[in-house]
Amino acid sequence: MSMGFDKETFKKSVLFNMKNLFRRTVEEATPQQMYQAVAYAVKDVIIDEWIATHKAYEKKDVKTLYYLSMEFLMGRALGNNIINIMSQQEVKEVLEELGFDLNAIEDQEPDPALGNGGLGRLAACFLDSLATLGYPAYGCGIRYRYGMFKQKIEDGYQIEVPDNWLMNGYPFEIRRAEYATEVKFGGYVDTVWENGRERFVQKGYQSVRGIPYDIPIVGYGNNVVNTLRIWDAEAIDTFSLDSFDRGDYQKAVEQENLAKTIVEVLYPNDNHYAGKELRLKQQYFFISASVQRAVIKYMENHKDIHRFYEKTVFQLNDTHPTVAVPELMRILLDDYGLGWDEAWEITTRTCAYTNHTIMSEALEKWPIDLFSRLLPRIYQIVEEINRRFQQKIMEMYPGNQDKIRSMSIIYDGQIRMAHLAIAGGFSVNGVARLHTEILKNQELKDFYQMMSEKFNNKTNGITQRRFLLHGNPLLAQWITGKIGDDWIVHLPHIHQLAAYADDPKCQQEFMDIKYQNKVRLAAYIKEHNGIDVDPGSIFDVQVKRLHEYKRQLMNILHVMYLYNQLKDNPHMDMVPRTFIFGAKAAAGYKRAKLTIKLINAVAEVINRDRSIGGKIKVVFIEDYKVSNAEIIFAAADVSEQISTASKEASGTGNMKFMLNGALTLGTMDGANVEIVEEVGAEHAFIFGLSSDEIIRYEREGGYDPMEIFRNDSEIRRVLMQLINGYYSPNDPELFRDIYDSLLNTQSSDRADTYFILKDFRSYADARGRIDQAYRDKAWWAKAAMLNVACSGKFTSDRTIEEYVRDIWHLEKVTVELEES
Repeated sequence: MSMGFDKETFKKSVLFNMKNLFRRTVEEATPQQMYQAVAYAVKDVIIDEWIATHKAYEKKDVKTLYYLSMEFLMGRALGNNIINIMSQQEVKEVLEELGFDLNAIEDQEPDPALGNGGLGRLAACFLDSLATLGYPAYGCGIRYRYGMFKQKIEDGYQIEVPDNWLMNGYPFEIRRAEYATEVKFGGYVDTVWENGRERFVQKGYQSVRGIPYDIPIVGYGNNVVNTLRIWDAEAIDTFSLDSFDRGDYQKAVEQENLAKTIVEVLYPNDNHYAGKELRLKQQYFFISASVQRAVIKYMENHKDIHRFYEKTVFQLNDTHPTVAVPELMRILLDDYGLGWDEAWEITTRTCAYTNHTIMSEALEKWPIDLFSRLLPRIYQIVEEINRRFQQKIMEMYPGNQDKIRSMSIIYDGQIRMAHLAIAGGFSVNGVARLHTEILKNQELKDFYQMMSEKFNNKTNGITQRRFLLHGNPLLAQWITGKIGDDWIVHLPHIHQLAAYADDPKCQQEFMDIKYQNKVRLAAYIKEHNGIDVDPGSIFDVQVKRLHEYKRQLMNILHVMYLYNQLKDNPHMDMVPRTFIFGAKAAAGYKRAKLTIKLINAVAEVINRDRSIGGKIKVVFIEDYKVSNAEIIFAAADVSEQISTASKEASGTGNMKFMLNGALTLGTMDGANVEIVEEVGAEHAFIFGLSSDEIIRYEREGGYDPMEIFRNDSEIRRVLMQLINGYYSPNDPELFRDIYDSLLNTQSSDRADTYFILKDFRSYADARGRIDQAYRDKAWWAKAAMLNVACSGKFTSDRTIEEYVRDIWHLEKVTVELEES
């Protein structure tokens, strides 16, 4: 139990909040009002620790990490915070005394819509680990009003509706107007002479005010509370009365609209110019605000800006925050009057870059005309960085124009942000061993040859506190009963479970817990999808962002193949299987959205067909997010990690499934490689081409999907069902684009870019092996338990310790609470 927690005080706090926030008694309260009252009461407990933490940091004058990220997919805070202040039982009892159920209250909290996928969830896990390990850190991002979108499925199609997560306010945030900063866009750069020096001044610009909102990040049981700082944008002059009086109503609110659009929505659809411009505005807005504030904070306690990097480190989470490099340069050059070399020395010792993608099309590039118009001073600095960097390349590789072409920051009318991040920082890391090797040998080979000392690997991790302790309480209690609770902060200790893997009684207990979790998910599916699924069937799950390289398409094509087999042979001997999908597709990603329609079209046909005796069910879970993910991971038997080898940087869903006792069905890609190393290939189902084979095909050609189509009648039958109306009787051409993408009958692009047909037979074989393995209950229970026991490496605590050791060099701080 938390030192600062007293049940009676907490109960009084809840009642006080109910009265003051809503003018109601607890008896009259709605569940949402009760959630607010409880959340504010929990925040009240946290605040003392939050204040004490920052006092401790200031007293020790610690080096601080600023984790700069466009996304933080935090998940609900209430339950997690209660667990981390170690007061779950007490809060539960207080609520029961007041006539409420903690789980029902937790369900009232919206998922903060501050991210949309693995990148943002990783950032959230990192913040949890940093606080739990006692390292000084800020997460810095944007306070999106609407986040990505709430996904609705209507007639099988994804429909995006606004995710108004702030509708009822957010109890855990605190507005910090005293730390507001000004961020400038557009205009032009003028040169002025001061004290015999040239100075650059931005003029004729529009600007917005960045207002930070701070959210507490609570460490587990250690009194440490770090901060997620998300920036809201407000107009400097909210309303021009002068313009209004002249009848120019548009002009009157122009400033306000500029501010509003910047934070309106996460990652606007950037397949048009306006979307690109807004996205760049978002990136510069939160980076400029964060970097300005970091410099001011440093200078409040230090006199010498030259030693900034000794107390500050910026981690760029992917290419989105790369403008931090020229922005820090701008502040040092223009605001502090440093020379170029001095400023560059400080900047390149402050910034570090995490690469999250192997796919070159996902490495951000900005058109010069857009970038220079929106950020004129920043563009000048990038030009100078590029000029000096090219000079350096030519010194190392005289006359080698190929190097200039492949490595320049500005080339062919575009600014390459990954190149800027590498040139402007002291560290470049990949997020799984295989990923880092591919970066070094493929995508970033020239950079690795030129500056190999910058490159390192940091295999991703997840926080066991959310994805086991909070998400799977039955399993968490059972594990603690067997090996104690040390795993909560030292996940490698979970390996002690391996000693129980052969024990029939423990196997039975473990599988009973899995069954109860499957019952819980089945109830969720019944409530949200209206589909009855059998908790006794194999729960075969693929939940993640929808992208072609993740190959949800291969999964559903195989379901179609299996269904054909059952139709031909209704008495076929197979273990009943429930195929569960959850995925959002980016709003402008047509083929991904069509894949969602296909999954739902197949589900409709199969789930209605009584002739197959319920042997297959297909479920698409709407609006996949952290809160329903916790229910899904706990219930899964099979973890689908089937990306085209060499395409997935790491994956973290694979780790969450493993931690909850699901067996991996996957390619040797991303972190799957390391998962299989830990648990043993005999306790996973691996299939498909290797990354080397894929890369060789991509380089040399030699793969023709038409050959498979011609020679394999079962695959041909599945593909023909895409275009003969089998799953779309009213529009036989509906799935033509998917068919064409696999066989390339219409276009000059390479067919089956992600090798779906090439890996199909190997995948079908692996699924067959699962069917056989699941029949041996003792073997399956042992394998599932070993997956949990071998998951210790994949905690984000380990990842963070590696970042600290190799990149950040932070020191742990102990926080003592004063007796009240």
